[in-house]
Amino acid sequence: MQQINLQQAKIAVIGAGTMGMGIAQLAAMHGHITYVFDVDASRTRQSLTALSAQLTKRVHAGKMPQSLFEMILQNLIVIEDIQQLSEADLVIEAIVEKQDVKQQLFRQLAEICSAQTILASNTSSISITAIASEVPHPERVVGLHFFNPAPVMKLVEIIRGLKTSAAVADALMVLMAGWKKVPVTAKSTPGFIVNRVARPYYAEAFRALQENVTTPEQLDFIMRECGGFAMGPCELTDLIGQDVNFSVTQSVYRAFFDEPRYRPSLIQKELVDAGCLGRKSLQGFYDYSQTEVQPKYELPVCYAKSLHKLKLLVRGTWLHSAALIEQLKQSGQVELSFEGGHDEILIGDVSLRLTAGQSAVIEHAHEKVVLMDWHANWKNAKAVAITASPACAEQDLRCVEQFFVALNMIPIWTEDHAGLYVLRTISMLVNEACEAVLHNITSEQDIDSAMKYGVNYPQGPFEWADKIGYSIILQNLENMYRIYGEERYRPSIYLKKKAALGQMQKSQLISNLCAAG
Repeated sequence: MQQINLQQAKIAVIGAGTMGMGIAQLAAMHGHITYVFDVDASRTRQSLTALSAQLTKRVHAGKMPQSLFEMILQNLIVIEDIQQLSEADLVIEAIVEKQDVKQQLFRQLAEICSAQTILASNTSSISITAIASEVPHPERVVGLHFFNPAPVMKLVEIIRGLKTSAAVADALMVLMAGWKKVPVTAKSTPGFIVNRVARPYYAEAFRALQENVTTPEQLDFIMRECGGFAMGPCELTDLIGQDVNFSVTQSVYRAFFDEPRYRPSLIQKELVDAGCLGRKSLQGFYDYSQTEVQPKYELPVCYAKSLHKLKLLVRGTWLHSAALIEQLKQSGQVELSFEGGHDEILIGDVSLRLTAGQSAVIEHAHEKVVLMDWHANWKNAKAVAITASPACAEQDLRCVEQFFVALNMIPIWTEDHAGLYVLRTISMLVNEACEAVLHNITSEQDIDSAMKYGVNYPQGPFEWADKIGYSIILQNLENMYRIYGEERYRPSIYLKKKAALGQMQKSQLISNLCAAG
């Protein structure tokens, strides 16, 4: 198939729901003649009236020029007979998420439209290969997955089925870039990019709750404060809808032949069974029936700073947490000395360490060890999650608290949890991303873009791995895999190779520095 130019394409959108009208608005505002069809013609007219009213408000608020408003309405054409779509160059369906219904629609469109018309599905989970299997010229069938609301969300996933033409995918990449979107491309696989790679964000949260080591409100606070996420996993699934999120997890789990990494949670199933679906039912992990959402997390009481300086011994390089050591150097509450060795900070005879996926109870029962979570921004950190081994006495814990207070941080003591919360979750996100690249589903760059623009992560998985260190991510997973003995924590071969290459480059750098010195 030769190069395809869609810049002047006539576009048809099938389905006049929220997503369909959002896509139609996008096409129309970028100058395309845009046909809108729904089996319920009255719904189309109602949706168009609602869209007109919504855009009118934007014009009056000065958020949209009158000329753009007029162009959008001029380009939108309501079609009541699907046969009238014969001139469309690109058809985008945004109908019910049922494979047989989509297949039937595409077979009908294949009879109406020319063989060159691109047939795109806005599906978020159904196989594009399967949809195309019963359509003449399956090479023109493609996934074009927008995120809601389509006019606002930057990300668009362009999904290639087994027979999708490269020219079709390339043409849509150019078109979406012209629409000021961030297009990413992937092979048709369960969950595509976002709905696959994001699974650990929910799964590890539910695992922590099931193990009874934290609470929803504490966990959400930790993920926001320490991880830099816009929303914690519990409040996010309440917003999405527990039933919707649970359904997607089940779908991905079944589609991957019961792969343990995607196993649904009994915690979430209980919520769904009880009808506690989140914001839309006014009850999920949180109660939304009152003016103020409950329960609300409150940080522990701020401890008074010590009148005496804490004497600390810092061992190791802390290469990937250098900002923490810099904060220590700037604190007037501590007296520091340094030496080589593994990364740890000795507070008296208590060893403070960044978690490496180990268990404070199982592996350090007879040592005075405190494990802390990773923080995305040590310079402005307000709090950090920590856990202590059984050997630590009450006085030891108070000394550790004084350490954090000297840094203007509040320690959040939690039960022992391998890898704690932020580093554990990020490690699993990185591992999932590595598996997707290993299987040639998509690229590192597209995964990072998809997770930042599709679900608003502060960084992409590979950006996190570069910042934290692939070897640290790998160590975290290897320890969790050993402790749990579950396949869900098995490190990806791709991750192991990235860590090995990183270690080789680090050794080469050290050798070069030594030679230069």
